[in-house]
Amino acid sequence: MRLIDPGGQGGSTDRSTAARLTSLDGKKIGLLSNGKANAEALIRATAAHFEREHGCAVVGFIDKMNASRPAANEHLDALSQDADFLITAVGD
Repeated sequence: MRLIDPGGQGGSTDRSTAARLTSLDGKKIGLLSNGKANAEALIRATAAHFEREHGCAVVGFIDKMNASRPAANEHLDALSQDADFLITAVGD
C-alpha cells in the first residue's frame, strides 16, 4: 500500500496492512473516539457486541477530543501494546 499526502507537503510513505486475525474469540479491544457527539456511545455499543459474541475484553479507551487532528503517537502506541484490534468511529 502506498500512502500519498493530499496536501502536497511531502512525499509518500510505504505502509503495510496488519495481518488478519484468524479468530476474534477472547481478543483484547482498544477503543479510539474522535471526540464528536455519540462517537463514544457507538464505539462502546460495538465493543459490547464483541464482548458478548466473542468473549472479547476492552483494554483501553482514548478520546482524542479533536476530530480534525490525528491521534497522538503515544496514544496509538499504548493501544497497540495492549489491544489485538481497534474500534474507532466518527460521531455526530
